[in-house]
Amino acid sequence: MPENETLTIKAAIDKLIAKSKSVALPPELTSRLDELFSQLEINSHSEETFWTFYQSTAKYIDWVVSLPWNTQSDDILDTRHTQEKLDENHYGLQDVKQRIIEYVSVLSLQKTRHPDIPFRAPIFLFVGLVGTGKTTMARSIADCLNRQLIRIPFGGLGDPLYLRGQSRLHSEAEPGALIRGLATCGTRNPVILLDEIDRVADDALNTIMGVLVELLDPEQNARFTDHYLDFPFDLSQAFFVATCNNTSRIAAAVLDRLEIIQMPSYTDEEKLNIGKSYLLPRAITEAGLNQGELTITESVWPNIIRPLGFDAGVRTLKRNIEGLCRKTAALILSGQKQIIIDESNVKKYLPQW
Repeated sequence: MPENETLTIKAAIDKLIAKSKSVALPPELTSRLDELFSQLEINSHSEETFWTFYQSTAKYIDWVVSLPWNTQSDDILDTRHTQEKLDENHYGLQDVKQRIIEYVSVLSLQKTRHPDIPFRAPIFLFVGLVGTGKTTMARSIADCLNRQLIRIPFGGLGDPLYLRGQSRLHSEAEPGALIRGLATCGTRNPVILLDEIDRVADDALNTIMGVLVELLDPEQNARFTDHYLDFPFDLSQAFFVATCNNTSRIAAAVLDRLEIIQMPSYTDEEKLNIGKSYLLPRAITEAGLNQGELTITESVWPNIIRPLGFDAGVRTLKRNIEGLCRKTAALILSGQKQIIIDESNVKKYLPQW
């Protein structure tokens, strides 16, 4: 092998070694990486095999050093702050809010009085119909605690390797959704949202429920092992939140690890307050409108809330309000100064089914 090729290969190996030492890794993992580097040294005698093995090793090192092995965000454990954030994002739902405030209170006392004892967060399962605020409540929990959010959608999920990753023996292997999410958020104590766990594909239901049993067990998730990473990662400081429309398709072993919180349907009165106080101001801002350019009279709110009859959530209401604001923006750009929506013209602004 020519001398310049030998130097190039040596420089490539040294680059990987330097990258692996740029972050503090668990000692056992460092030992494993040393073994990988030794294998690279052995393969360096054959250029054909070396660069193939080098590429897969470099990809692995990139994932390893990108993970937050020792990094976590500082929690905000102020119940007044928590109450303000929850009220800012959600109308009503007092029982749900109270449960979250209780958790923050316990965590605050634990960290103050027993800082050396690890605290196991409860695992919430928000159960409710479409549009009742399950996913947004998980986002609010992350906001309240000053934590990052990882959302993993389970709707139609048919392959457990999506969660657990694929062995590095496969050329196109990569980590599962959990490890990818941790690398992206950069902290080891995020809020992990397992969204719509009841909508897993039928043929993968049992295997995915098996993964959830391990993931949601406090005794096991401290050493969660992704097939690609092939090394335990501590998920015990993460706050898991799951959502579903109903619990009939969720395995009993999984339910046993969850604290079920019912998300009630909204009444028309609650939707009226949500529409006026939360959705409309937000939609006006997102549409680029100024205050006063759009006025909705009281008499047409029932049409906006119930265009087709009862709806448990607020998604239809949100879409209707956003549609009103978009149409208003178009009219403002065409030269009109103010739009007033009343009984005489409301049908022009609402979707026609």
